[in-house]
Amino acid sequence: MPDIPVDHIRSGPRAPLRFEPNVVASLQARLPEFAEDCVDQIFAEVPEYARTSSGELRGTIELAVQAALGGFLRMATGPRRGDPTPHAGALDGAYKLGAGEAHSGRPMDALLSAYRIGARVAWREMSAAAVAAGLDAAMTAEFAELVFAYIDELTASSVEGHASALVQQDRMDERRRERLGSALIAGRAEEVVREFASRAQWTPPRRLSAVVLPSIRLGAVLSALGPNTLRAGEEPGDAGGSERTVLLVSDRRGALRVLADREAYVGPARPWLAVAASYERAVRAIDVGLGRGAGTVVDTEEHLADLVLASAPGELDDLRAQVLAPLGEPGDAAYERHVETLRSWLLHQGRRDDVARDLHVHAQTVRYRMGQVRELYGDRLADPDTVMQLLLALHPSPTPPAPPSSGGGENTEG
Repeated sequence: MPDIPVDHIRSGPRAPLRFEPNVVASLQARLPEFAEDCVDQIFAEVPEYARTSSGELRGTIELAVQAALGGFLRMATGPRRGDPTPHAGALDGAYKLGAGEAHSGRPMDALLSAYRIGARVAWREMSAAAVAAGLDAAMTAEFAELVFAYIDELTASSVEGHASALVQQDRMDERRRERLGSALIAGRAEEVVREFASRAQWTPPRRLSAVVLPSIRLGAVLSALGPNTLRAGEEPGDAGGSERTVLLVSDRRGALRVLADREAYVGPARPWLAVAASYERAVRAIDVGLGRGAGTVVDTEEHLADLVLASAPGELDDLRAQVLAPLGEPGDAAYERHVETLRSWLLHQGRRDDVARDLHVHAQTVRYRMGQVRELYGDRLADPDTVMQLLLALHPSPTPPAPPSSGGGENTEG
């Protein structure tokens, strides 16, 4: 946005020009003609206006030019030096003209060009008329200074109106997009969501993913996530924690890269109208404690087993109690050793050396421990159903468990 040098005219009202009555009368009589000439030249020279066939736009500009020229004469020839508002109407019209350009989607460049052309034409026409009516050379020079200072002031008012309208439009667009995002994660009806998308002038991508992150981190990542990202509102954090913001992103891989070193939860990609499922997945990951305290992004697609098991905690507790009962009482040193060894043995499909490396023990220790486990389970360790139940029961909880009790030395003979 250009800087408009208007301090010299805004600093205070200036003395009116002492035009002879016949000069003032001549200028006032020809104001409609001057305005029409200005508008003709503007529409001929400014491409944005030359391409339009809107009679309403031309009429609006012509009225604004007439108001500006009339305001100028009142300001220039007003009877009181201290009158602060001889051209207030013209300034208000210029402000609205700038706002109208913003609402029409045009930048200020076209209007600034129109002001430059209008100033040139107005000065040429008005000065010729004033001189023909008897204005002397000294007064003509002062007249020129006042004309261009006045145009600067009108320009500044239009720039202000344009900028203010853009700010208001941005806020309105942001509210509409946030309303759309909230409707999506709430699973509102398709016709409602499509109407919100139309009002927000938002083009839906094929798929969306939900991202939940602390609100204090929002500013650092929002601009990097792409212009099609929707903000879907805020939700309370954990007890004593900060609020979280929900975002809907179309580029899931890009979001994971942007968020790599930040605390965030990313749901799966889903068809954009079904993104509520992605949001629910991310929230569930938070609720079960995935990644808690890690301070990095949690890709929920990498934790499906944790989420499945966490979806039925009561049943999982019952399964653990039932299938691990032969190992003894939870919390006992022997129980914890058996659990650790059996889990590794199942995951490594009985490869003793791999289990030993995993547990940082000697292979003979693995042989001894598994010998004890086999005695407890008997032939059940060869039963596929028992193996499946053990794998489920031995899967670590999403929230890290308390450290196992330390045990004494082991007998590795056998």
